[in-house]
Amino acid sequence: MNQKKVLFTIAKTHLLTKFRQTATAALGVTFGIGAYITLVCFMTGLNKMLDDLVLNQTPHVHIYNEIEPSEKQPVSLYKEFENALNTVHSIKPKQSQVRIHNALPIIDHLRKDENVLCALPQVRTQVFYVAGSIELGGTITGINIREEVEYFNFGDYVVDGDPVDLKNTDNSILLGAGIAETMSLHIGDRVQITSTGGTIFPLKIVGIFQSGIADVDNVRSFTTIKTAQRIVEGSDNYITDINLKLNDISQAPTIARTIERQFDLKAIDINEANAQFETGTTIRNLITYAVSITLLIVAGFGIYNILNMLIYEKMNDIAILKATGFSGKDVQLIFIMQALIIGIVGGILGLFLGMGLAHLIDGIAFETEALPTITTYPVNHNPWFYVIGITFAIVSTFLAGYLPSQRAKRVDPVKIIRGQ
Repeated sequence: MNQKKVLFTIAKTHLLTKFRQTATAALGVTFGIGAYITLVCFMTGLNKMLDDLVLNQTPHVHIYNEIEPSEKQPVSLYKEFENALNTVHSIKPKQSQVRIHNALPIIDHLRKDENVLCALPQVRTQVFYVAGSIELGGTITGINIREEVEYFNFGDYVVDGDPVDLKNTDNSILLGAGIAETMSLHIGDRVQITSTGGTIFPLKIVGIFQSGIADVDNVRSFTTIKTAQRIVEGSDNYITDINLKLNDISQAPTIARTIERQFDLKAIDINEANAQFETGTTIRNLITYAVSITLLIVAGFGIYNILNMLIYEKMNDIAILKATGFSGKDVQLIFIMQALIIGIVGGILGLFLGMGLAHLIDGIAFETEALPTITTYPVNHNPWFYVIGITFAIVSTFLAGYLPSQRAKRVDPVKIIRGQ
């Protein structure tokens, strides 16, 4: 134990006698770790924000009745043409309803599934928004507002008004922000909805919905399921869509395929619905970590160069240490200690620097109409980033000190003293 104290004292003395070089090496680690923490916190926070913007509004599995042409055409029923090449032009979709047949029993069955967190019905229909002489085409979706708020964070996208008012107010509507702006409508106003059948429904605006996706906000609004069913002149079991949220999102593709086979419906899982978005997220994360690791490696090379030069300058001290009885391993340990001291001190300062910059960015105002729920720049304060930063600082400085220490270990004191 006393020997290690002596070695540590020698290592500390070497660093203090060359304080400028020591400070330069430590600052290299500090700025490397600080830049890593700042970059990775900000970039992962930005990626999470973009993910949440899309994925919070996307069900894990979306179930609906797809209108498509029949796979078997009448010509296929004739035996005399079964060995012939049959070509049919202008195939029309088969006659079927948009609504899901037996939707309520299906929803009850899905809710009993242990993999399903919730199964929410919806009623979607094409409408026209009428205000004076202005008439806009769009869609209206009937929802259970309380469940949407609970499971899909719907309340985060109601930028004006209270989403619960949709449930408490008869014949009410949450109007899309783009529609409201175009038609100069506000909370408390009434907008007339014209169904595809020509029936007019006056609805009271109780809130403004803004998803951050302009193409959605310019056409879509929300009302209760009962109001939507009256607009389409459907019965109480008229349901066009079922949205599932699962306990384990990785099960979405398997459950979607099972539902398609079991109920003969179209089921789109979240991976299929957002394939391009997921690819973009993966690439952004890859770039973020590649740049961050590069910063840490550059800091490690700076330490290596400084310690390498330090060994050349301390050749006489190394020779004296060996001549007075210190072994090559002792000398090697001295320089490894120097590297670790630089790494630990620089790493800790880097953590505080990165934490400070990350919190500074987190407090900067960031307002955009595309992201109504975001008020400051997004930053992800994940504790693992700090653990990775200090670990990499210690490991990289150890390696940067180990290589030059090998040279110091092999120094022949006789040659050095004779040369003097």
